[in-house]
Amino acid sequence: NTHFNHPRELTPRAGRALAKLADAGIPLGNQSVLLAGVNDCPRIMKSLVQKLVKNRVRPYYLYQCDLSEGLSHFRTPVGKGIEIIENLIGHTSGFAVPTYVIDAPGGGGKIPVMPNYLISWSTNKVILRNYEGVISTYKEPDSYQPFFCDRNCEECHLQLPLDGADDDTQAIGISSLLADYEAATTLTPETNERMERRDDA
Repeated sequence: NTHFNHPRELTPRAGRALAKLADAGIPLGNQSVLLAGVNDCPRIMKSLVQKLVKNRVRPYYLYQCDLSEGLSHFRTPVGKGIEIIENLIGHTSGFAVPTYVIDAPGGGGKIPVMPNYLISWSTNKVILRNYEGVISTYKEPDSYQPFFCDRNCEECHLQLPLDGADDDTQAIGISSLLADYEAATTLTPETNERMERRDDA
């Protein structure tokens, strides 16, 4: 991935370098960091992502500034990142909208933090809003029949080609709670104090 934070960095020289990489068949993505006083402006970020796409670079991630020492003056509120994404979705190509992420402290990994377009839902309807604030109802299907998945892909009615797929991959995290073939009903951190008190009792 490339690392452009401001449209001014996409100079003609940078454009020529990107063209050489793209012409060689190398997929190009970009990771930007949201920086106070540098690019914490919807117009600047829109210009950046559109110039990236023009140079055949996919805007991949927009990072919230890390909690590293010496960077506090560059940090913005998370709400500023949400505001920027709100000003991109629906206002430019979806291909040009990066995923806004927080690299969670303590090795938690990249966590997407995007605007919420799901307002509410019931057993048969979902209430959504779009980038303009228009609120709509989406009706759920009346006759959907979910199929139990036991990971026996050879017998699956979907008959999906699995050549090259990793059959040993197990569901982890939230996906393990959603999986039919997992017995887990809760996720509990190993250092959960409540569980430690139970073990000591």
